[in-house]
Amino acid sequence: MGIARLVLLGLAVLAFVVLIAFGVLSLIGSLASDTEAPPAPPAPTQAVRSSLASPSAAGRVPTVLVECLRENCPTVFLKVTGGDVLFDREMTLGERFQSFDPKVDVVLADSAAVRVQVNGAVRPPAGSGGREEFTAARD
Repeated sequence: MGIARLVLLGLAVLAFVVLIAFGVLSLIGSLASDTEAPPAPPAPTQAVRSSLASPSAAGRVPTVLVECLRENCPTVFLKVTGGDVLFDREMTLGERFQSFDPKVDVVLADSAAVRVQVNGAVRPPAGSGGREEFTAARD
């Protein structure tokens, strides 16, 4: 009975040492990755760009279409009303995003930096630009 207890104690100590070593290695790995530059936001793939090239390419007009007109456009946020987030990030020149959902909540950090079409009609920016929030609904 004495040997069984010693074996169990040895296994417990070994497991504790392995956990400590794993924790130290994980900490070192996470600290090393913090010093690297953050990854760039993913750019839309060529397939996405070509499918968004023409709003009526499939014969349908999107409920909302947002196109970036500047080198960098501040955050654009689109969400299905009462549902999922569709888009939430900064955009680059020429990048587009469209949605065919029946009702879409839109928040623009700078409405002058983007061109917005609602049901195919261009929506003018609010005043001198700046933050704008509205809901785009299907006709």
